[in-house]
Amino acid sequence: MNSEKEKKLDEIAREVLQLSRNTLLVNLRFLDSALSRLSYFPTEAEGIFTEGTHIIYNPRYILNCYKAEKELPVRDYLHITLHCIFRHMFADANINREYWDLACDIAVESVICELGIKSVTSRRNKSQISYLVDLKLKLKKLTAEKIYRFLADNPPSKSKLEGMKEVFSGDDHEIWYMTKEELKAKFGFSDDQGKNSDKGENGRGGIYEDWKEVSQRMEMELEAFSKHTGNASGSLTQNLLEVNREKYDYTAFLKKFAVLGEAMKINDDEFDYIFYTYGMELYKNMPLIEPLEYKEVKRIKDFVIAIDTSGSTSGELVQKFIQKTYNILKTTESFFSKVNINIIQCDSEIREVVKITSEKEFDEYLKTMKIHGLGGTDFRPVFQYVNELLHKKELLNLKGLIYFTDGYGVFPKEKPSYETAFVFVDDECNNYNVPPWAIKLILQSDEI
Repeated sequence: MNSEKEKKLDEIAREVLQLSRNTLLVNLRFLDSALSRLSYFPTEAEGIFTEGTHIIYNPRYILNCYKAEKELPVRDYLHITLHCIFRHMFADANINREYWDLACDIAVESVICELGIKSVTSRRNKSQISYLVDLKLKLKKLTAEKIYRFLADNPPSKSKLEGMKEVFSGDDHEIWYMTKEELKAKFGFSDDQGKNSDKGENGRGGIYEDWKEVSQRMEMELEAFSKHTGNASGSLTQNLLEVNREKYDYTAFLKKFAVLGEAMKINDDEFDYIFYTYGMELYKNMPLIEPLEYKEVKRIKDFVIAIDTSGSTSGELVQKFIQKTYNILKTTESFFSKVNINIIQCDSEIREVVKITSEKEFDEYLKTMKIHGLGGTDFRPVFQYVNELLHKKELLNLKGLIYFTDGYGVFPKEKPSYETAFVFVDDECNNYNVPPWAIKLILQSDEI
């Protein structure tokens, strides 16, 4: 931005951006906090970008958009802001970028279309309608995460993919995947500006936390604005629920059920190498001290996995859950040489009980597993059955019970003597009520 002409162009472009910002504030007051977090940064690179702290723009690009359609800069401003609110730029490094970029654009454009604000209604609305109608019939809720999974499972043809990119694109996402050095090289950030773009460890740095706070506050504020936004805020609310939902680490959770026990393992912590070495030198092949053969380690011994086999819980998902639980147990070395794992299938009554005492039996069970039941849901029979096992001393070291369910059933009134977790698999961001004594985990299907 050296010449006077370029400076003048930038001044006008900034006025357009400021006008766009003010227009959004007038129509969407709950965006105040989000809009105030983005400052302007001109660039010679073609297009408009954001890395979470700036709107990085080419002045000529902004002015050409405004000249073609005065609503377009306002729409692109909102498009970029929604990317930040939904924290789309903090994707996993291994994600399919092409599908993720498109999924994010579809999600924010769907929100914009539903808001129905005249000042952001551009010509691309009409081009998007057929795509959005088709996706809503298949997905119901258009969040970036759901759309991405759909694209990954149902890859569109190259021509359709390019067509969707053209009608939904609002900004350039290349910046999302850049390092601090690449940002400086492409856009001319100073060291101070560059560090503002640093996402930190695992993409969860200061920028992420800032936008997380904005997003959570907006979710609460939308309830107050619901009288004014009505059903039009549906996609916005769905995306906020998706991005703000509490994420659970099932692996870490399962480890909490580990109990202390003895395993055949050399205990290096209590082994004195000095006496051992001295004995070997003094008496040749006779150490003065032998390593201990036992070590206290955390292993799961008695464990109950209850499966709700009512009509609303799919057999394929149940098998995946059992497989995941098994995989976690194996990879975390959670098995004793002898285990006592009870797998109970139940709908309104106990349908099947399988006792697993070794890894070999678990392998065989997974190969031959069948779902029984598909009736109503009542949680109480499982707890009654487990209490009987405890009374008969068939479970001597029970740490906990995991109940895999859709949540719609009758809970026991009294707290059991062991930890209990109800695991829900729900891609719709529903909330479930469980008794105060129970642990609640909500996983999504792709997490299983």
